[in-house]
Amino acid sequence: MMHQKRRLSATEARVHFGEVLRRVGEGEVILVEGRGKPLAVILSPEAYERLKGEGEDPLGLILSVNRGIRERLGRPLTPPEEVIGAMREERDRELLGPGR
Repeated sequence: MMHQKRRLSATEARVHFGEVLRRVGEGEVILVEGRGKPLAVILSPEAYERLKGEGEDPLGLILSVNRGIRERLGRPLTPPEEVIGAMREERDRELLGPGR
C-alpha cells in the first residue's frame, strides 16, 4: 500500500538513490523534479502493477465496451483517447495530490 508522496530534485534523487529505493520499498511514492517540473515518478513494482491494471489492455477494453454500447444506443460515444486521458489525469491526482 502506498503511504506518503515525496518530491525530490533529480540531483537529490541521484545523490540519495539508495535512500530513495528504501523509501519506495516501504510504500512511498517519489516524484522526481528537474527545474521544478515533474520528470518521473518512482514507485514500487506492486504499485506500478496496480496502476497498469495487472496487464489489462485499457484501450481494448474501452473499445469493446464502446462498441457494445454504441450498438445498443445507435450513436457514437466519447472517443477512447479522451476517456484514457481523463483516467490518466485522475490517476495523477491520486498519486501526486490535487493541483500538481
